[in-house]
Amino acid sequence: MSLRFAADCVVLDIEGTTSATGFVVDVLYPYSRSRFGSLLTERAAEPAVRRAAEQVRTLLGEPDAGAPRIVQALNAWLDEDRKATPLKTLQGIVWSEGFARGELVSHFYEDVVPALRRWRAGGVRLHVYSSGSVAAQRAWFGHSAQGDLLPLVDGLYDTENAGPKQSPGSYRAISEAIGAPPERTLFLSDRPAELDAARTAGWLTAGVRRPGEPYYTQGTGGHPEAGSFAGIEVARAGNGRAGNGP
Repeated sequence: MSLRFAADCVVLDIEGTTSATGFVVDVLYPYSRSRFGSLLTERAAEPAVRRAAEQVRTLLGEPDAGAPRIVQALNAWLDEDRKATPLKTLQGIVWSEGFARGELVSHFYEDVVPALRRWRAGGVRLHVYSSGSVAAQRAWFGHSAQGDLLPLVDGLYDTENAGPKQSPGSYRAISEAIGAPPERTLFLSDRPAELDAARTAGWLTAGVRRPGEPYYTQGTGGHPEAGSFAGIEVARAGNGRAGNGP
């Protein structure tokens, strides 16, 4: 049975939702680990790198931490899967360059891109909200096996420009930025706590539950559930189907 929603906007999580967590952990994490050291030593004066390094020092409570200590902290946060903003910023820089050089090609589940094109053709606006930085999101959608998907996307949001993903205030901030009513904005994620926060902010929600993903056994916490994007229908008012659930 398909889920049907009347919505003007769909906001997408990436890891575990549009794309395999395994790809991020097995491909992207090692790629960034191997390049943090050179980034922090050879390009320390670049504004984005300098700001992220200072954020790491602040989080550590070590204002004099040098590059080796920062790299150690970044790798520890990777091991913990900690969604620290400076970690995501530095990953985004490294990954963007890897995608641009053709060393990386992003992963999307096979049901995702056809659904995005179908929703966009129906007048639904698409946005991304991920713990990965905006730079990483732009590289991810711009370098897929299906080509450049950025023309499908209207806006990119992360923990720096929107806030923590488990805070309802972050979703309210995105609503204000995109100018869409919360009750006509659909959030797709595999994480129940994120779905809860979005629902508290007045958004429509659907949990994407894919076998093999880390949150699969948790379920969707009472949110409408789909096994893939193929089981989700989204239509703007006046475009035919409407509804807010199965």
